[in-house]
Amino acid sequence: MGVINSIVYDSDGGRREVEIEDIDSTLAALEGGFVWLGLYEPGEPLLQKVQAEFDLHPLAVEDAHHAHQRPKIEAYGESLFIALHTAQLVDGSIRFGETHLFIGKHYLVSVRHGASLSYSPARSRCEQHPNLLKIGPSYGLYAIIDYIVDNYQPIVREFQAELDSLEQLIFSESLDRQTLIRLYRLKGELTKMRLAVSPLQDLLNQLVRLHPEVIDEQMRLYFRDVFDHAIRLNESIDTLREMVTAAMTVNLSLVTVGQGEVVKRLAGWAALVAAPTLVASWYGMNFEHMPELAGDYSYAVTVGLTAMLVAGLYLALKRAGWL
Repeated sequence: MGVINSIVYDSDGGRREVEIEDIDSTLAALEGGFVWLGLYEPGEPLLQKVQAEFDLHPLAVEDAHHAHQRPKIEAYGESLFIALHTAQLVDGSIRFGETHLFIGKHYLVSVRHGASLSYSPARSRCEQHPNLLKIGPSYGLYAIIDYIVDNYQPIVREFQAELDSLEQLIFSESLDRQTLIRLYRLKGELTKMRLAVSPLQDLLNQLVRLHPEVIDEQMRLYFRDVFDHAIRLNESIDTLREMVTAAMTVNLSLVTVGQGEVVKRLAGWAALVAAPTLVASWYGMNFEHMPELAGDYSYAVTVGLTAMLVAGLYLALKRAGWL
């Protein structure tokens, strides 16, 4: 909790740690390079100290403190405030977090809240390319956003695999209520994920085209590449949501068809039982003058005719697929 990393990257590619109290003087002395500060769920006193050291806008700092923001990008003079949603797959469900980024000409501040992986891999990736790191904080910003977008891909693949397994259950012989429940939950998770990913397109589009005071011209191609990834990711999520909706519809249709088959079979057996019941009810009436009451073979004939009637009904219903 609090400060994770506080590093100064010089214009020649060197790096050194810096205390938060010394950031203001460090920024004043910097002719090139930038300060990269990483925070995780900082308290209000720490944020106030960071605000004073970097001269951040109080509205942006307030947003970063409350951590219930929609994905967005806001300009404050010669600095930008960016809010992003992050996601992790834990026990089959998504847990969302937030990352807030402050970027100026000579600084990059990342503030993580909730479910969010460490950005150490993104930082290490930047340090492996000192020539690009010399560009400034916009390269670090690209590395973080690209890392966030890439972390969505395994979640999408996991959901695709879950949908494939659910489709096999849908078309199995037995229809399970839990299958529909899992489909409904999967659609809910995908909807939440879409709300996090969809705004990335507008945000990245701005980084590709606007804010020349902060975004280096060399980095626009890199942001455009992340923009393409975000578009493909959003399309994949939309496709999965449509497939889940179709799977839910098919599941309900199969349940309806199954119920219809049961009703047909019950009706068929009811018809077979009704035929001898009808004959028996006729001959069970206490009338004196009825056909064949006095015959020696009337009982056997009646039983035989009833059996033939039942057999004929059985064959007719069997051919019609009711039995």
